[in-house]
Amino acid sequence: MKCIPQDWIALAVILLITFAASGVGGYFTAQSVKDWYPTLSKPSWNPPAWVFGPVWTALYVLMGVAAWLVFRERAARPVAPALALYGVQLLLNAAWSVLFFGLRNPLAGLVEIVFLWLAIAATMVVFWSAKPLAGILLLPYLAWVGFASVLNFALWRLNRVPPA
Repeated sequence: MKCIPQDWIALAVILLITFAASGVGGYFTAQSVKDWYPTLSKPSWNPPAWVFGPVWTALYVLMGVAAWLVFRERAARPVAPALALYGVQLLLNAAWSVLFFGLRNPLAGLVEIVFLWLAIAATMVVFWSAKPLAGILLLPYLAWVGFASVLNFALWRLNRVPPA
């Protein structure tokens, strides 16, 4: 399928929306990564802080391109439900940062990240049905959020306040 100028504009808009979710998450994360997160007990396999920025940047680009590939299929099939599901997982993505970092609540983050992972998996399935490459592009995101879920669990467990 040949790209027309409107396709490139659509890609820019989708990437802008995708990175807006990142910006919301970043807003709620910024202060906590300076003064709260460093104080937490962490598992030995916790990645160094510098890993998160490049990984998330790459994932947001892949996510945006995947959504764009689905959007480009709009003439051949209905894509609004798939893109709506994409929007839901973006909201859940931002919500995790609000809960975990903004509210400094690893337990709330842990509960929420399960729903995020399920929403990503569902998005991947519907993207695959519209454009297989779009589904494949979400695999690293699903894997990373799976890892983040296990890390979130470990952080909650290592830092929970024992009952009095």
